[in-house]
Amino acid sequence: MKINENTLLEGHRVLLVPYNAEHVPRYHEWMKSPELQQLTASEPLSLEQEYDMQRSWRDDGDKCTFIILDKQRWADTSVEEEQCMVGDVNIFLTDPTDPSLAELEIMIAEPSYRGRGIGKEVTRMMMCYGVTKLGVKKFQAKIGLDNQVSITMFKKLHFREVSVCQVFKEVTLEMTVDESVRTRLLDDMADMKERDYRQTCSNRPELVSQ
Repeated sequence: MKINENTLLEGHRVLLVPYNAEHVPRYHEWMKSPELQQLTASEPLSLEQEYDMQRSWRDDGDKCTFIILDKQRWADTSVEEEQCMVGDVNIFLTDPTDPSLAELEIMIAEPSYRGRGIGKEVTRMMMCYGVTKLGVKKFQAKIGLDNQVSITMFKKLHFREVSVCQVFKEVTLEMTVDESVRTRLLDDMADMKERDYRQTCSNRPELVSQ
């Protein structure tokens, strides 16, 4: 999605940055994992196919993708951005007749970052971005039945279970963004900052010292 091609979102422990070509090799290594393939219902792609996918996601009007970075690690200019990658988060506008409906996906690909509340922080950040920048009024999350960690996290964020599909072995959870949800979300994310990605890249140490 073009709207976020130069957007950096800063949270407490993470940064969300556009999915660029430099991120593809690390992403490709992640997706060789049978565990991640199962959790994301993905088929393994060649490296060239992964580059094609990155370009497609960047240009498509119905997909908004951010790469999750470790904020503290990224502040060290001796560390390449690719080495700061933790996972990714996506919003898919799945219904052409209703652009306010969005499917939300998050992947914490690095095992050492799981179970630390990062998924919850990233999900809230992405929801806040979806509501304020994309006009999202209802979020859906489709999660594999065996991915209890993600199901529990979304329920803690007040998503409710609306259906279970035994054929695809997935559960669908939803949240409607009424005024109370919007207010709570914006209050929770009051400290989130939106920055110019390219400009911030040239001043990496200053970000964490602020």
